[in-house]
Amino acid sequence: MVAQFAVRASVEAVEEGVWLAPKFDAEGLIPVVTTDAKSGEVLMQGYMNAAALLRTIATREAHYYSRSRQTLWHKGATSGLVQRVQQCLIDDDQDCIWLRVTIAGSGASCHVGYRSCFYRQIPLGSMVIRPGVVIPLTFTETAKVFDPQAVYGDAPNPTRL
Repeated sequence: MVAQFAVRASVEAVEEGVWLAPKFDAEGLIPVVTTDAKSGEVLMQGYMNAAALLRTIATREAHYYSRSRQTLWHKGATSGLVQRVQQCLIDDDQDCIWLRVTIAGSGASCHVGYRSCFYRQIPLGSMVIRPGVVIPLTFTETAKVFDPQAVYGDAPNPTRL
């Protein structure tokens, strides 16, 4: 028997009910925020389809849906930096997943080599916005935790322009 999700019959059932009834978007995806289970640091944001969500639940390892490659993706299958799910939460209207994970090895989640995919900061304040001036980014991580070339080799990276 294959697991299934509950029908989204009413707002009350979705928001206060005891059954998983995720709301996938028009492309069949739901956003996922992934954080370090110990520190709370945001590591990445991705998407799951129904198959990825069910596989994550079953294996306790994070699986996502790659929009650029149009395929299911087991995080860490290539790099060895598998995300082991410690807790999987869903928001009140069941349209966003939050994974709290631990990661083997260096603890990195970013394919660029940094620990977190959120390694640059956007400056804030009205002084930042000036006509004709591009907004600069500041690096919050200055050292990579692993060498992407050594891990991935020359494999094409669909996220690069």
